[in-house]
Amino acid sequence: MDDPGLDPAAHGAALRGLARINRLSGSWRGLWRPLAGLARELDCTPARPLRVLDVATGSADVPLALAAAGRRAGVALALSACDLSATALEAARARAEAAGVWLELHRCDVLGAVEDDAGLLAASSFDAVVCSLFLHHLDPPDVRLVLERMARAARHMVVVSDLARSRRGLLLARVVPRLLTASAVVHTDAVLSVRGAYTRGELLELAHGAGLAGALVTRAFPQRLLLTWRRAGAAASGGGAA
Repeated sequence: MDDPGLDPAAHGAALRGLARINRLSGSWRGLWRPLAGLARELDCTPARPLRVLDVATGSADVPLALAAAGRRAGVALALSACDLSATALEAARARAEAAGVWLELHRCDVLGAVEDDAGLLAASSFDAVVCSLFLHHLDPPDVRLVLERMARAARHMVVVSDLARSRRGLLLARVVPRLLTASAVVHTDAVLSVRGAYTRGELLELAHGAGLAGALVTRAFPQRLLLTWRRAGAAASGGGAA
């Protein structure tokens, strides 16, 4: 999935396979709960929605799931997403249009020397910045860089959901994708992703090294880690939504 030379057809099939896996795993709920709590804490309304950026969005699995959750819970969201891949962004645009979701999309290299798209990651551009299933693709210095840039862009909160490196996670990666998608890219990537993922202690150390003082890393279903960080001076958010 990280290969820029990957055939667009194979890339598209892999994105569809990942979307199916992500939908069935429901792991977006780990991101939703703190966001819903923050929206209520800030008294967000349609006139002043919670501004959320999803980094490395792929085909927009996360923002589309958040949009649906927001509609059900009556939580006003203004969703943006970025990715380096033009193929992924085109898939995200098509899916958002089909779902009737307004999603502001940007092509952005969060690791680049010039990482923002017209100030996308400028200081406090969004209320919250989230990321799902991206950090395990990165070496530790790049993880710290991404977390630093996410924190810079977040006025209140950063939330990251990623794989946990474990034997159980590796077993699931070998079995589940083969049941849910025919994409050989996903079959290979799933195993490599778990092997490249971080443990809870490693991710917490990387967050602190990126300057995210007070960050918390908890375990989540299925074999995920959830990192949450609040900007200093902000009160802890209340409970989440169902």
